Amino acid sequence: MIRLFKHYIPHAVILLGLLDFILLLVAGDFAWKFRASQIGMDPGSFAQRVLPLIGFAATTLTAMIAVGVYGPEALRSMRFAGARLLVAISLAILALAVIDFLLPGQTYWRSTLLFAMAMAVVLLTLNRLVVGGILGTSAFRRRVLVLGAGLRADRLRKLSQKPDSGFTIVGYINMGSGPTAIAEAIDRPAISDLSEHVAKLSATEVVLALEERRNSLPLKDLVRVKTAGVHVNEFSSFLERETGRVDLDTLNPSWLIFSDGFSSGRAFSSAAKRVFDIFASGLLLLLTFPIILLFAGIVKMDSKGPAFFRQKRVGLYGQTFELVKLRSMCTDAEKDGSKWAEKNDPRVTRVGSFIRKVRIDELPQVWTVLCGHMSFVGPRPEVPKFVEDLDDKLPYYAERHVVKPGITGWAQINYPYGASIEDARHKLEYDLYYAKNYTPFLDLLIMLQTLRVILWPEGAR
Repeated sequence: MIRLFKHYIPHAVILLGLLDFILLLVAGDFAWKFRASQIGMDPGSFAQRVLPLIGFAATTLTAMIAVGVYGPEALRSMRFAGARLLVAISLAILALAVIDFLLPGQTYWRSTLLFAMAMAVVLLTLNRLVVGGILGTSAFRRRVLVLGAGLRADRLRKLSQKPDSGFTIVGYINMGSGPTAIAEAIDRPAISDLSEHVAKLSATEVVLALEERRNSLPLKDLVRVKTAGVHVNEFSSFLERETGRVDLDTLNPSWLIFSDGFSSGRAFSSAAKRVFDIFASGLLLLLTFPIILLFAGIVKMDSKGPAFFRQKRVGLYGQTFELVKLRSMCTDAEKDGSKWAEKNDPRVTRVGSFIRKVRIDELPQVWTVLCGHMSFVGPRPEVPKFVEDLDDKLPYYAERHVVKPGITGWAQINYPYGASIEDARHKLEYDLYYAKNYTPFLDLLIMLQTLRVILWPEGAR
């Protein structure tokens, strides 16, 4: 994986994205020349149209990222990739049409866009067939040697067996600490030179997966492997990189303290984030105010009670604030106190079910963002009762409050809606990853991926 602004991106995705960008440039250039030949116009030099071509390719690539074209299934399911490619192309056409309206000229003609998008669909599909075939041979998977043969090593084996895994395990070494869960593991005394063994297996990374590290850390072995140029990783850090979450089952305070993350250097990023929140929330309120008013009236007509739902939530550093949403439940939904939403929750009204699926009920939260209590991106704000309960049952729950809560977030786009303590635990792992690795780049990635969640609302409740 490549670490870009503290966030890990698989090599396969980087390769596929670069190839897609080049092919989009080719498709755009072909369309321009083809249309120019149809009307007998001189197409001009490539240098004259390079900026519009880059704009075309960048806009289309952004739409592809937004709808999940580069998700885990992108290289192993043509049905998945094809459906999202068509949606991305449609969104890109709309975006480019708006750009052409705002910047009129000979930039993005409708006929040119039609030819470019048709060519793009063909080229991008072929790209996935070719690259998918190559990646099917595990050419881009890292070769990992696991030091350990217990339950942690078994977790790594199961993770490597997933179709979207970015690594393959080339061997296990039983370091003699704790019970054995990997039958094929080689005992450490049977290997005379660990560094030579790593070289024979062509391992590119060694992961330390010991059950008990006290007095059993193989320092001499690790030094030799490291000085031989092979990357050595600790179990929790490896899981964080591969899963995009902080694993609570193996998390210990020392790792949290000494690992990279929670940087004090994020002051500039936080200031930039606030400037963006103010600008974007103000603009979004102006654009969506008629929609909010329309559905507020529909909510009032559909069921008795106020159009807006107000509730205390816990925000930055545990401070409470008032959250405003369009009401999607009946007015007595919390007469017996706050409780988790359920699948097919009977408290949800007819209109409420619709506005939840398309996320219209969330629009009034933009006002909370403008006021500074929330951000566009961050952990989901919970009610004080839930926070108090979860803080008692889940370790490190309070640490999710070191960043502002958000309308969307890393947990929201990676984990379906949760309605239990176990679900809250899984979402906390994603929230801790976000709090630990926050950058504007990660915020941008989350906002783009939120469109995928809106278009395919599997987790909406």
